[in-house]
Amino acid sequence: MAGVLYRKEREVLEFLAQFQNQHGYSPTLAEIAKATNHRSNSTVHALIRALVDKGYVQKVEGNARVLKILDEKINTILGTGAEPSVDLPLMGFIAAGKPLEPYSDLNATFSISASMISGQKTAYVLQVKGSSLIEDGILDGDYVVIEKGHEIKNGDIIVAIVDDNLATLKKFYKENNTVVLKPANSTMQPIYPNSLIIQGKVVGLVRKF
Repeated sequence: MAGVLYRKEREVLEFLAQFQNQHGYSPTLAEIAKATNHRSNSTVHALIRALVDKGYVQKVEGNARVLKILDEKINTILGTGAEPSVDLPLMGFIAAGKPLEPYSDLNATFSISASMISGQKTAYVLQVKGSSLIEDGILDGDYVVIEKGHEIKNGDIIVAIVDDNLATLKKFYKENNTVVLKPANSTMQPIYPNSLIIQGKVVGLVRKF
């Protein structure tokens, strides 16, 4: 039986699964370090060693580049005639102008099509509360797939923490060296944040009926 995962171990394991789903082989230590925001390859090596010790990952004899993931819960799920899918952590709710609200189940996951994500960065899912992006087709109750990272361009929809620790889901623009977060709802005003921490950008949308 696999051991309990700490958050950093889980992030590495999830990225391993996502990368392997996309590419068919394991990432390098440097690729894992970049995707999970670790500065040191040795730190990643220690996390992988912990995953091996806990029974989630197995090193393949004769090929140091290949790591076999043993935990079926996060493995790629292949359905007959269906696209490959992957389970991502369901982190909670995002409502404009409120703190991020985590799910009560810290181990909750959400299955998405593997084609939604790049496989290069850690990804997770949030459920939308509110109507700030309805004119872009993102409705109250929808699920958005977020890839972590800070490589953002004008027009990207991002998750950000702004002034006073408030979370928001908005379109990012930089105008005359000033960051503007714009809604896709003509009844709402743009935000000009004094402080901004980008949590990632939207790369996919799932709607349940």
